[in-house]
Amino acid sequence: MTIREFTAEQWLPLPPEEIFPFFADAGNLNLLTPPWVQFKILTPLPITMRPGTLIDYRLRIHGLPVRWRTRINVWEPSRRFVDEQLRGPYRLWEHEHTFEPRNGGTLARDHVRYAAPLDWLSHRWFVRPDIEKIFRYRTEALNRLFPAPATA
Repeated sequence: MTIREFTAEQWLPLPPEEIFPFFADAGNLNLLTPPWVQFKILTPLPITMRPGTLIDYRLRIHGLPVRWRTRINVWEPSRRFVDEQLRGPYRLWEHEHTFEPRNGGTLARDHVRYAAPLDWLSHRWFVRPDIEKIFRYRTEALNRLFPAPATA
């Protein structure tokens, strides 16, 4: 199994204590997920986040319906959390979200370790481009939700 990694980071204009509650609300995943994925949280909201929390989703990948279940493995409010796919399209999916105070705001970082089925065929043409496109959408959505203050 080939394990790949992907990292994205962006600065948000509020401190971690003010940014983290947005990420702690699983319902906000809908705001960060592109419409073409047809993402739907199946677990009833609100979801209490803590180590061991399970969340079920339904989405589409290239038109194919997929069920996805994640478990929260690490939960450190205002600092970080880690979710892991238990069932879904990947052979491995571990997603660490970190929130560091930086320049009066927060450096939000996503680090994903993943392995795709048929990696030699799927990674270059489908998996990596899809991940990059989804995280670009996420960055744009967060920039709209948390705009940087205007400079004089």
